[in-house]
Amino acid sequence: MVRLASPVLFASLLSAGAMAQQPAPYEPSPPPAYSSGPVVLDWTPPALAQLGALAAVKNSFTLDRNMLNAAASTWPDTDEPTRQAINRLEGVSVHLLRFGAAGVPDEGAVNSIREAYHLRGWKHLVTTQGSGGPVHDGTTDVWVVMDGVNVRGAVVLAETPKSVTLVTVAGNLSPVDLLHLRGHFGIPRFDGDEMQNRSRR
Repeated sequence: MVRLASPVLFASLLSAGAMAQQPAPYEPSPPPAYSSGPVVLDWTPPALAQLGALAAVKNSFTLDRNMLNAAASTWPDTDEPTRQAINRLEGVSVHLLRFGAAGVPDEGAVNSIREAYHLRGWKHLVTTQGSGGPVHDGTTDVWVVMDGVNVRGAVVLAETPKSVTLVTVAGNLSPVDLLHLRGHFGIPRFDGDEMQNRSRR
């Protein structure tokens, strides 16, 4: 004679079986690191889109190699180092967000952008703060991906009380090339001491 399990034990077994069949909750994987492979110009941290939805003015554009070569051909002969730096670029992607009088609405989102590049394995080189820095009354961060002594990619994040600018640069640049590109094609100015020191190593 076969005895059935008690109703309580039977219900427990059914519940355990149902839990075992349920899929695991979705956990997004961290963004891929850039230890190798090309730098993707059109990738931005998700937090940038969150900030963009709250911006009063939002501008984004990408310059490919053909556009940059055309720009380099018109560069004045008196600034040959910058022309050479432009010729070494593969592309530049710029995202500019401007906010109203209340300023940047979510500082946590800006910090999430910074953390995203840390998770991707980008090397953080520069943080400039204060009203005396290259970005007036704000903070500028620079991350790079190195290929030996050369810069394969760079990201500049400039935050002021009322704006956020994120620029991604791809190419085969020396650290000094990156300094010559400051102030051009939407690339914010930033402190260059660390880049100069790296170029001497």
